[in-house]
Amino acid sequence: MSIESKVHQAQVDILHVLLFKPDAAFAELQKASGLSSDHFTFHIKQLLEQDLIAKNPKGHYHLTRKGKEFANRFDTDARTVERQPKVAVCLVIARDDGKEIVQQRLKQPYYGYWGRPTGKIRWGETIIAGAARELLEETGLTADLVFDSIYHKMDYNQKTGELLEDKIFFVVNGTHPRGELIEAFEGGRNTWMTREEYAAQSLSFYTNDTFDNTAELPSITIYEARHDYAPEHY
Repeated sequence: MSIESKVHQAQVDILHVLLFKPDAAFAELQKASGLSSDHFTFHIKQLLEQDLIAKNPKGHYHLTRKGKEFANRFDTDARTVERQPKVAVCLVIARDDGKEIVQQRLKQPYYGYWGRPTGKIRWGETIIAGAARELLEETGLTADLVFDSIYHKMDYNQKTGELLEDKIFFVVNGTHPRGELIEAFEGGRNTWMTREEYAAQSLSFYTNDTFDNTAELPSITIYEARHDYAPEHY
């Protein structure tokens, strides 16, 4: 269960106060929350149990590392946790004969759709490391991988205009695939197709204006770097 589903609005208000202070006393936080003593004590206990706040030797409360990470995602005006796009890799893996791996999705949503293998980048994982892991897990193959482009895909309900999904893909190209392709797995199946065969599928994520024209996009530089901070600074 996510943190968002556990945190009551009163707890969000408490975290919001601590976002702008090194620490705060019980009375100060209670005043800011507008809650009675019993209700406030209940929510403080909930935040302590979730390791979002902690008590220091002075008896004041402060955000834990987990609490800082969570509170840093607030829309500070609305005091709500902002939804953010999913970040994933999209794999364009080609054989020497020009055929590419395509994957039919056999789970909801988009059941039956054909697309390229994709997968979420894990916490602390580089783009290429995530691509290599997803390629092996999804297809059983390895390949020579190189970053190609960024693809921001927003899916809307055709009738209502409601935004259904917001995804940012790091498109990674792969050549000289090695190994034996996993053809069927739980939730999907893989095969090799030409781009023309892929485009001809009645249900597919294929669009001519995405990956086919990446050469026309401005050059993109991607920096991935590690920075170390003292514990008291984060």
